Amino acid sequence: MILALYRGLTTLGAPLIAYYLDRRMARGKEDRARFGERRGMSNLSRPPGKLIWLHAASVGESVSMLPVIERLQARPNTTVLVTTGTVTSAEVMAVRLPAGAIHQYVPVDRLPWVRRFLDHWRPDLVLWAESEFWPNLLVETADRGVPLILLNGRISDRSFAKWRRQPRLMKRLLAGFVLCLGQTPLDAERLRHLGASNVICRGNLKFAAPPLPVDDAALAALSSQLADRPRWLAISTHAGEESAVARVHQTLETRHPGLLTIIVPRHPNRGGDIMGELSALGLKVAQRGAGQPLEAGSQILLADTMGELGLFIRVAPIVFMGKSLIGQGGQNPLEPARLGASVMFGPHMDNFVEIAKRMQEVDAAQLVEDEAALAAAVSRRLTDMQLVVQTGKNARDFALTEDGILEAVLEEMSPWLADKEGR
Repeated sequence: MILALYRGLTTLGAPLIAYYLDRRMARGKEDRARFGERRGMSNLSRPPGKLIWLHAASVGESVSMLPVIERLQARPNTTVLVTTGTVTSAEVMAVRLPAGAIHQYVPVDRLPWVRRFLDHWRPDLVLWAESEFWPNLLVETADRGVPLILLNGRISDRSFAKWRRQPRLMKRLLAGFVLCLGQTPLDAERLRHLGASNVICRGNLKFAAPPLPVDDAALAALSSQLADRPRWLAISTHAGEESAVARVHQTLETRHPGLLTIIVPRHPNRGGDIMGELSALGLKVAQRGAGQPLEAGSQILLADTMGELGLFIRVAPIVFMGKSLIGQGGQNPLEPARLGASVMFGPHMDNFVEIAKRMQEVDAAQLVEDEAALAAAVSRRLTDMQLVVQTGKNARDFALTEDGILEAVLEEMSPWLADKEGR
């Protein structure tokens, strides 16, 4: 009944959906040049052979799937089609997908667009990352007899409460999955409770991601430019956090002359707005995305660029994780941990609860409750490089604790990866 209602609403609500998408386009949240993909259309042909479709909602999920994508794309007679839903994730995938893999925007969950997408690509196997359950996409795919596998399945407290109120719908959505791999034992237990069958936990695929890449020439140039300047880094920040980080800078700069604070926003297209906020605080900001040079008097380096996070972590290994001070769920602390950074995050790490807890237990990360605590933690690290080195080592060691996760996941998937003639 709920599924029929949802399908009816997504059919009859076509004008409202079109209006919503137009608003997103105006705000830069949709790709105008490739908008047809959101309606299930593509300028690319389906390649011959086996096609494995992997869906990941946005940047974090798609990056965590890269090791899986690389291994599958290397199989003979196989193409991996990766879909995501955000402009930023498309930009990241354009740089980091292995040769031969294809990226498309996921179609909006209206039946005509979903069917057009499936008719065109005709996947032989579908891999669904983490927790974005779109009813029409999942049910239509399963009804065509295409096996689905849930990778790194995550059911947050909020999602669990929501899906428990719709048990029949959730059971229907999960019925198409031939295998569900939970991130943690708790996620696996929740998937079983919601009606999934063949549920297994082999660990978190985020541990399998390779270290963030870096351009060696850019690293040498920036390292030389920074010389001995004290610096720290705030990454994957969201609205409201940049101003908080700037106030921390103002608190610290008298104690640490020459201090440089580097801010890497999660969404680079916010660069102009962030520049306005920081300038209003009286700070001298070098906006990298606008080509502004970093000068001796620059207080903030606003790194509103794509694909350079590995560069900034390497030159400034005192790292605060964004999306955790404002209360939106946190970002992946394993990215700086893999590079041996001294990691801090705020109290709102809802999307990484287990990882955050485990990192704190082994002194691989520090929880800071507010701006004042962040200022104190950064200041301590700026005056104690041995602390930075030791906590960075702890972080790197922690990031290596589940090195075998990729092989374990591929082994569980192997029955559905057996070579068969592509459609």
